[in-house]
Amino acid sequence: MSKKKWISIVSVYSIIYTATTLLNSVLYLGNGIYEDPSGNWHELDRAIILLIGITAFQLCTDLHVKPLIFRYIIAYLPSQLLAFVYVWFSGLREELARTAYRDIWINFTSLFILLCICNTIFCICKIRVSKGSFQKRC
Repeated sequence: MSKKKWISIVSVYSIIYTATTLLNSVLYLGNGIYEDPSGNWHELDRAIILLIGITAFQLCTDLHVKPLIFRYIIAYLPSQLLAFVYVWFSGLREELARTAYRDIWINFTSLFILLCICNTIFCICKIRVSKGSFQKRC
């Protein structure tokens, strides 16, 4: 993988992790909760789940599979399963919420869909700008 690809992965990861952490903090404060009840493990869990999703998504953009939707599905299925496995293993560390698997499915899927939409728009715009040279990737 090129240096540019690694910078892209780290940048997207950092931006999304920061945004989700800030959103989580604002929602907690808005509900009158001044400390994260799950503590530092919650932050580490978020970081690992996000790493699974971002890495799978970035790797899928290099696949030579047409159409683009198949590339997304190929990346989504194993990464979602890996996220479920991670949640299961975290249940060995501490008791899971009753809705843990539903929550991870909703959060992981919604973020993955958002990334897919952004990537598709980016690909369409890039193809229109330079017909042919970028079409190999998208």
